[in-house]
Amino acid sequence: MRKDYITVKGFGSSEIIIQKSRFLTYVNRAESEHDALAFIDEIKSQHKSANHNCSAYLIGEHDSVQKANDDGEPSGTAGVPMLEVLKKQGLKDTVVVVTRYFGGIKLGGGGLIRAYGKATTEGIEAAQIVKRQLHHLMKVSVEYSWLGKVENEVRSSSYPLQRIDYADSVDIFLYVPIASEETFIEWLTEMTNGQAVIERNAPDFLEFDL
Repeated sequence: MRKDYITVKGFGSSEIIIQKSRFLTYVNRAESEHDALAFIDEIKSQHKSANHNCSAYLIGEHDSVQKANDDGEPSGTAGVPMLEVLKKQGLKDTVVVVTRYFGGIKLGGGGLIRAYGKATTEGIEAAQIVKRQLHHLMKVSVEYSWLGKVENEVRSSSYPLQRIDYADSVDIFLYVPIASEETFIEWLTEMTNGQAVIERNAPDFLEFDL
């Protein structure tokens, strides 16, 4: 299971006009090929009168599923440049559709490649890029005598605090990157003279803006 990767935050759209042609870009996260195809079909249904609805997507930890579709543009001038932008930015689980309404002026092969590449880049910016990092939700149980010190240290640390439960003892829940777990346990153990009880819960991804 991957520990971190870069993808888009969610849906985003943009528009550019080049030589009177409108290029409308739609970007979204897609964690399966089914999600990607459903998104492409949705955009196509919204723009049935468009000259072209070109698309590209990358799915999977190792980009095991990747497709590009020129949708009537000259071969290699639309879908492939769009896919290359996704690869160049290191994105995973991402789908993009660029809808073109032809403005009457032909752009030529090189012009189309640049136009679809630019449209994709701007669409990605609109969708926003995030880093997803795998964390464990850690439960730290301490006696009340340790609460002040531990809470202050936790709130000052880089570990995201989820919540604090107050019962017979204090249970502090916080997220720790899997790669940092040994360091975290050593830190808590030293801080509490070995009095903290640390439990590891199910892993989950947290997202951070880039």
